[in-house]
Amino acid sequence: MNVHVSARPDIATRRFTLATDLDGTFLGGSDADRKALYDWIEGNRDTIGLIFVTGRDPEFIMEMCRDRGLPWPEYVVGDVGTTIAEVTADGHVTPIAALEEEIAEAWGNRGDVVRVALDGHAGLTLQPTAFRYRVSYDMDAQTFDPAAKSRVEELGLDWLISDNRYFDVLPKGISKGPSIRRLIAHLGLDEARVLCAGDTLNDLSMLASGLPAVAVGNSETELVQRLSGHSAVYHAQGHGAAGILEAIDSLDLHDIPEGVL
Repeated sequence: MNVHVSARPDIATRRFTLATDLDGTFLGGSDADRKALYDWIEGNRDTIGLIFVTGRDPEFIMEMCRDRGLPWPEYVVGDVGTTIAEVTADGHVTPIAALEEEIAEAWGNRGDVVRVALDGHAGLTLQPTAFRYRVSYDMDAQTFDPAAKSRVEELGLDWLISDNRYFDVLPKGISKGPSIRRLIAHLGLDEARVLCAGDTLNDLSMLASGLPAVAVGNSETELVQRLSGHSAVYHAQGHGAAGILEAIDSLDLHDIPEGVL
């Protein structure tokens, strides 16, 4: 599989880079909204860079690109910020070792310790995926025992609840925000020409990082509330893909297709 069918300019030289969450954001909105965004990106790859910043693991991301025809990203910040990787021309996700050293050190191979500590904990069901530097659970908000938070903190790790149904245990200080900033610096991107897009609480650290950002119109109420006062965040009316295009236009980051707003 050849993901990059033609040579592209270095991402640092392009006019604009979109760093976007997937579920509810890049994958959100109507079929027409998504088609407009995806076609626009594919038609302007010489001037647009694309980074996926998601809680999903790399294999899921690649399956989505292959099976649903998403534009292929050039880089991925996955696993809620615990994976930082390049997407090669043949469709493989290759972690960038220099950017993951701090993540691995902060995690310290404590996956088994976390699983033992939260085994049988009320309201948490362990997700089966063997993540490298995180442990993730499906959460039942009705039966969840908040004592899980203090258990994680006692281990010297961070916890994150998103969409009121996921509970992630992460290395201390690691999340989407610090990881996307680390990747942007590594790539030499102009921060003012990057737009971060999201819709749930696991996007908070990214949207509040000081980079240009958009909370799309279907964002969690708590996310919107916690972003109050962050001047770099644009609050879109449009949902998902429509909200992304709305922000790009309003912030004058790139020309968008005529007639989509």
